[in-house]
Amino acid sequence: MIAGGAGPLVTAQLALQARPATLALRPGQPPTSIWELAAVSHIGDVRLRRGDRCEVVFRNDLPVPLAPVWYGLSGGAPADPLRGRAPAPPAAVETSIISIPNAGTLLADFRLFEDGLKQPARPLPIIAAETGPVAVDRDEVLLIEEWRLQPDSTAVPPGQDPKDAKPLYTINGQTSFELSALAGQRLRLRIINGSQRSVLAIKLENHEVNVMALDGQPAEPFPARNGALVLAPGARADAFVDTATSAAFLLHDGKEARKVGQLTVSGTLERRVPLLPPQPLPANDLPEKLDLKGALRFDVALGAADAGWIRPASFSTASTAAFRAKAGRTVVLALKNAAPATTVFHLHGQPFRLLDKLDDGWKPYWLDTLAIEPGQTQRIAFAATSPGRWLIESVATDWAAPRLVRWYGVE
Repeated sequence: MIAGGAGPLVTAQLALQARPATLALRPGQPPTSIWELAAVSHIGDVRLRRGDRCEVVFRNDLPVPLAPVWYGLSGGAPADPLRGRAPAPPAAVETSIISIPNAGTLLADFRLFEDGLKQPARPLPIIAAETGPVAVDRDEVLLIEEWRLQPDSTAVPPGQDPKDAKPLYTINGQTSFELSALAGQRLRLRIINGSQRSVLAIKLENHEVNVMALDGQPAEPFPARNGALVLAPGARADAFVDTATSAAFLLHDGKEARKVGQLTVSGTLERRVPLLPPQPLPANDLPEKLDLKGALRFDVALGAADAGWIRPASFSTASTAAFRAKAGRTVVLALKNAAPATTVFHLHGQPFRLLDKLDDGWKPYWLDTLAIEPGQTQRIAFAATSPGRWLIESVATDWAAPRLVRWYGVE
């Protein structure tokens, strides 16, 4: 089927395949069986461009109904599978038309279908490039993933009890990732927390890491505290790093720090003109101001069974909406986490601002994903600019915790 109707000509094509795969996660042990979303039309990273109208051909070669769900694709997103478009059955091929309204780091994933997954599944990073050049020498994707491995090297899917399984982390599918560069190069690192349950901190030793974008939206550039980026599951950060010397990539999962990769620097890039400080990335036409005084305000209790949350397999838009808003209004949500574990919230449809504690301003960046600590309330604000019915997600940072969804309406 083709979604999107008549409109401008297609300017890009993307062939996606849901398929079985393996990863070598333990030396001397059999490869671990997994499932993955792969771009069979691309060699290397998937790179589209802001303004593209992309024809996406999806083939499901797995034994359960599935569909890719795009994270970071605001406004012009295709119909979410849970909002009316049924997932593709096994062996089916479906075609859709997707508009790419914004530049940024996106993620396509199966996480909404966890209830039916027999293996843990790898997401697919997707780059929506700016229409003009960005002053960097290299543009690299670093996809961090978390696995729970049993002694026989089989992997436990998220949402199930891991029992005696041990955590293991990879970058771009490698347990010992290496990135080679010349000294003096400016790298754009698109760092993605592709784990399903863990808030992770990633640090490049002995380098200043300048944050340029979060969750696919440009930010006012700022240095990461102590060179470390803290990302919730599904969150993305674009960072500029000027290479100086070889250094380790360290990952902290809240329990311990471990080396997961290496930046190897050799030689020097000779420049005629010295590097200038990083300049902000081109804006994505988001509103400069939000009307907090005239905002619609709603309380959202995360993950509470009596608050309407339900597992995706049982979801229907016939259920009660979490809230409704008129198009063009500012919406403020008070996200309350009464659970004993940190809970991750994701908003589909539009990015949001994280409000200051006094509710009189916001942080200088946009997000679509937020981790909220036990017993805490965080307030977010967004402009309801994309009409439709959109999903919100809630999942506790516990491997066995279920992923839960609700919906909200912009009318």
